Amino acid sequence: MLHQVTRNATPTSNKIAQWVALKAVEIVRTRNYGQYQAAKLKTGTKPRTANLSELAMQEVMHYMALTQPDTVDVFLFEDHKIARASLLVPDNCRKISTRVWLQFLQDKCWIASAAQMEPTPEVG
Repeated sequence: MLHQVTRNATPTSNKIAQWVALKAVEIVRTRNYGQYQAAKLKTGTKPRTANLSELAMQEVMHYMALTQPDTVDVFLFEDHKIARASLLVPDNCRKISTRVWLQFLQDKCWIASAAQMEPTPEVG
């Protein structure tokens, strides 16, 4: 799922990747992503990615709900399409935007400022 929030270079994507590396966050590789990578290698081109994020997120949510029912799992997204997606979200999962996650981290005093982590508009 990390691929989904870091695949495009944005002011936030690099910060997310750095934070994940610093905190040694466990990354779960989905079958959907594995199939995408295999198709990419086989054809040498990028396969169609429509709904890939939604399918991967749903796959991981189900896996986590079944294998770790006593934990609360947080799924971050930046894509507003995912915010509107009809996903079955198990009771122990949370689907939130990176902006909300950053505010949560600030409220817990785990980061100094959510605003400093968010991208600033380019002036031009």
